[in-house]
Amino acid sequence: MANQILKSPVATRILLVRHGLSSFNLEGRIQGREDASLLSAAGEQQARQLGKALAELSIDAILCSPLQRAQRTAQLLMECQGGKAAITSSNLLLEIDLSPWFGLTRNQVAEQYPEAHLQWKQAPAELQLQQADGRPYLPVQELHSQAEQFWQQLTTEHPPEANHTVLVVAHNGILRCLLLAALGLPASHFNRYRINNCSLSVLNLRPGGEVQIESLNTISHLDDPLPQRSGGPRLLLVRHGETNWNREGRFQGQIDIPLNDRGYAQAEAAAQFLQNVELDRAYTSSMARPRQTAEAILRAQAKAVPLTSCGGLVEIAHGEWEGCLEAEIQAGWPDLLAAWQSHPHTVEMPSGETIQQVWDRSVQSWQAIVAGLSNQETALVVAHDAVNKTILCYLLGLSPADIWAVKQGNGGVSVIDYGPGGIGEPVVAGLNLTGHLGGVLDRTAAGAL
Repeated sequence: MANQILKSPVATRILLVRHGLSSFNLEGRIQGREDASLLSAAGEQQARQLGKALAELSIDAILCSPLQRAQRTAQLLMECQGGKAAITSSNLLLEIDLSPWFGLTRNQVAEQYPEAHLQWKQAPAELQLQQADGRPYLPVQELHSQAEQFWQQLTTEHPPEANHTVLVVAHNGILRCLLLAALGLPASHFNRYRINNCSLSVLNLRPGGEVQIESLNTISHLDDPLPQRSGGPRLLLVRHGETNWNREGRFQGQIDIPLNDRGYAQAEAAAQFLQNVELDRAYTSSMARPRQTAEAILRAQAKAVPLTSCGGLVEIAHGEWEGCLEAEIQAGWPDLLAAWQSHPHTVEMPSGETIQQVWDRSVQSWQAIVAGLSNQETALVVAHDAVNKTILCYLLGLSPADIWAVKQGNGGVSVIDYGPGGIGEPVVAGLNLTGHLGGVLDRTAAGAL
């Protein structure tokens, strides 16, 4: 699967960074937008580590929350990064307002405000609190509106054609809402993302206003490469390594092209990245390239892990486009190719499939895998670009029309956590993690499917 958006040069790149571990984070206390919490020694080290990881990048602008834990993170990061851009504070990057709970531990909030705490956990967008003057307010919805204002300001000052790299340093809640604002999603999706301390998330802003998530919640520059898991099952979704047709930009679809040497190297890198993660089950598309990738990952495991083949995870059928370069498709189906590049959900490949058909079978396969896992199990799922994108769009609350909003590099890893019993909203704890392939930014080729 190929697309003009993915193949075009990155226009404006937006780097989202949460502040390092703070004093209140260490104590498990609610900090919100109050400014009593300081960056801890561990948080300072995290900021330096990220700065070093970004040392080769040219940063044009730095926008930061005015709160001191974020300001200190930005200062230390830039000292190690070596850039010269000035730090600009914005009140639109203030953290969520949880002032009635300020300074309380999470356990104290649960004990003193049991109903509100349950609302915060299960449906945070509906949480209502009271200000000191008695005014009721909806903190998550107000934060979402704040994020929309910031996103509008950011994209006005740094449009795609500016080709800028903008660093944004802020907080957990506002960064989650900023992701929602960028993707046009409602505040009700607040809990679908995880943003770790000093993690890096990357958004690409393309001509025409398209937003692509290049990566989400990368922490490979820190001591633990994967976020801590929740209380339920965890799934690791991986795209297969590179093939010769990926490299050439051919639409491969359901033609069974094997990995090339670089693809095997990417699979081995993913295996080393995940070797200390105890896998219990593994699932793969029935095609050679994901199976070869899965087998390489499983060889690095300390125990034997069963590998199950799933027909519902095979790549999209490109029909008559399979084996063709984009220029050849342009010559034969110019209007259909243009529709595929701008409105993919409207296209049925000549003698092939629609994205909706891929969505239906891949999501059904994903749901069946989740349903078969116990709380402590971790499953590996290795599939293809289009399949992974449909699954991730489903998890993020996007639609089949949005598949170009998610990047999947060859050998990239995404991490999805569920609550106990596999119920409740899934949490995308990491998306397109590619640090094991060299650097915290995705330098893998987009390739064709």
